[in-house]
Amino acid sequence: MDFLPSLPTLFGFAAATLLLAATPGPDMTLSISRALSQGKKAALLVVLGTSFGIVVHTLLVAFGISALITASPTAFLALKTGGAAYLLWLAVQAIRHGSTLSIKRVDGAGGAAISNISSGFWVNLLNPKVIIFFMTFLPQFVSANDASVTGKLLFLGALFIVIGMPVNMLVVFTADWLSSWLQRNRGFMRALDYSFAGVFSVFAAKIFMATAR
Repeated sequence: MDFLPSLPTLFGFAAATLLLAATPGPDMTLSISRALSQGKKAALLVVLGTSFGIVVHTLLVAFGISALITASPTAFLALKTGGAAYLLWLAVQAIRHGSTLSIKRVDGAGGAAISNISSGFWVNLLNPKVIIFFMTFLPQFVSANDASVTGKLLFLGALFIVIGMPVNMLVVFTADWLSSWLQRNRGFMRALDYSFAGVFSVFAAKIFMATAR
């Protein structure tokens, strides 16, 4: 199986993936917010959506499109501007329609399910920490001269999802477990709404200020 990296590469990549998954970012913020406002089912759908975003990042890197984007100032400007705008929109939504306005749990209908998956997809597709990881860090785990470079990049992208999803699911279950207490403390919940908005705004600024490498 030529697409399998060496064991040292696998261990190094697994450690980097675990660290990245445990680092707070817009994807984690969105899943926690959705767990508190709509319950764990909605939040798990967000996590599923973020995994679809990882699939796209993996394909872009594996087939070289990411390199073309970072090499083109116009394309990279469009990418980071769109990402920053989307995160700012999430920040506004967190304040306008925050958790304290959603005390009743929403049993997701089909439309709500699609909305949650879509939100997770877009937030991770435009997630600065994921973009930087896949565009600049992931390629370091393979050799450009390797005949199986595409297969190995696809395998590492799949491994990223396998390692990252349980971490995100654990975050969701923890937030859902604490939700009953949090919902009884509406002032604290409102503070969380503004905290979520602040996190989204900070990451919006970070992605807009990012430079292609």
